[in-house]
Amino acid sequence: MAIVGTCGSRDNSMNAWNSYSQMNNREFDWALVKSFLAALEHGSLLAAARATGTSQPTLGRHIAELESQWAVVLFERTGRGLQPTARALQLAQAARAMDAAAAHLGRLAGSAERDAAGVVRLSASQPVACWVLPSVLARMRDVLPRISVELVVSNALSNLLAREADIALRMVRPQQASLVARRIGQIAVWACAHRDYLVRRGVPVQPTDLLAHDLIGSVAPGDIERGAQALGVDAGRLRFALRTDDLIAQWQAVRAGIGVAFLTDHVIATDPQVQRLLPQLKLPRFPMWLVVHREIRTSARIRAVYDYLAAQVPALLAA
Repeated sequence: MAIVGTCGSRDNSMNAWNSYSQMNNREFDWALVKSFLAALEHGSLLAAARATGTSQPTLGRHIAELESQWAVVLFERTGRGLQPTARALQLAQAARAMDAAAAHLGRLAGSAERDAAGVVRLSASQPVACWVLPSVLARMRDVLPRISVELVVSNALSNLLAREADIALRMVRPQQASLVARRIGQIAVWACAHRDYLVRRGVPVQPTDLLAHDLIGSVAPGDIERGAQALGVDAGRLRFALRTDDLIAQWQAVRAGIGVAFLTDHVIATDPQVQRLLPQLKLPRFPMWLVVHREIRTSARIRAVYDYLAAQVPALLAA
């Protein structure tokens, strides 16, 4: 199920994965790959050990063995945990696809997929629901035709514990022990504006140039104001042409040429007339978490949707 609908970026990752296996001319232990994924998703050996029930030294040995077999560095050890290298991120997508395929094989062996039917309630923010999920859900319909999705589109965090949703895509990792959270990618944010606006007002070259531009942002002061203060700019001097908490309205305002906004990469990419600005501005990257209640272990329909999203969404976020 999860290997249906493969796209080009995953093909590249799988080719990279295969090249390492062929280069070393040896079979690799699947347990090593599981440890690699756990360390990647949890950010430290300690957190990965707690999540998997494996000892921290064992996980460390697995990572070291993979690095030795492939002659690459997978993680940089820092005071804040494990920082994946560019090569690790390249291989991670193929590893996740292999993990999903293994889970799919297990379900086929137990005939669990025959029971994957019913309603699954999925929660996601507006940008993810409107620009990331439609193509994924369209392909999933072919693979899981007996499952109906109820999509909760909200920028607020739906409460999985209260059963407001079965599965959620979030940019904040939940802390409740009864929820399972899996990091499946990250989202980049850029300053952006329509080319018509930039023709009229000029292209900002330095972050301080934004003081002379019309901005689009949220109603309540937030990240834009804090970012300005971090640059030593008086946030009170920022000029907002439009404030709205509706992210789709912000995007349409950008496309209409109202001003400069800070939006996610996958949204900006949908309109070639909208230009990314200020590449030197180091904006945060937000992690994307796939969150589910632990009952996934006993619900075939939730497990099937969870596995499909885990295999398909990362490729779109990395595109």
